[in-house]
Amino acid sequence: MQGYGKDKTKVLARLHRIEGQVHALSQMVEDDAYCIDVLTQISAANSGLKSVALLLLDDHLDHCVRQACEQGEDVADSKLSEASAAIARLVKS
Repeated sequence: MQGYGKDKTKVLARLHRIEGQVHALSQMVEDDAYCIDVLTQISAANSGLKSVALLLLDDHLDHCVRQACEQGEDVADSKLSEASAAIARLVKS
């Protein structure tokens, strides 16, 4: 089971909402919507993705990293490095 298993329904619901926002963005451009309105919706979609990313990261730390720590130093070091790299990617975006 993945770390987000307990939150899978919540993650999927948020991703479906974001999917709808992105689809609406395409429609806004098709309809020649005002630039600022499109940018506002892009910001909302980005915020939604970041929210999902933080939820997944929290679940990863709570489940996968915690489990790796119980397995020993080598496994724990690997999972901590993996989490650190994921955090760095999120911060850059």
